[in-house]
Amino acid sequence: MQKLRAHGTTGSITNSVENWLAGREQRVVINGICSRFTAVNSGVPQGSILGPLLFIIFIYDLDDGVVNKILKFADDTKIVSKVASEAQIKILQSDLHKMFNWSQDWQMLFNTDKSKVMHFGFNSKEVDYILGNQRLNAVEEEI
Repeated sequence: MQKLRAHGTTGSITNSVENWLAGREQRVVINGICSRFTAVNSGVPQGSILGPLLFIIFIYDLDDGVVNKILKFADDTKIVSKVASEAQIKILQSDLHKMFNWSQDWQMLFNTDKSKVMHFGFNSKEVDYILGNQRLNAVEEEI
């Protein structure tokens, strides 16, 4: 709800979404045994029509302040940069840092184990990049 308000959504739309999300409960099945119902304090109901729209609104400002091009599709994010100089290396690392800070601020962390670097071209500077406190693995291809 904080994110909706940050984007300027107010009034009946915000109230409707807040009412839709309020008071939800779920239970978990463990070893074939259902737990008791527990309050759900975050997220949206899986499979809901509003889920994708609310996700897009939530990640809309991910690239604020980022210099390089960002490609977003569903829950996948790629940052693309030409890196032929020390200055460009610093800019890309700074962009990674900004995106990581955004993910911490909004409690939507990147899976750093799945995050990778791919170097293209003959003049590409193959340096190590850091996301959070983890060095990103360099790969030759991605499936």
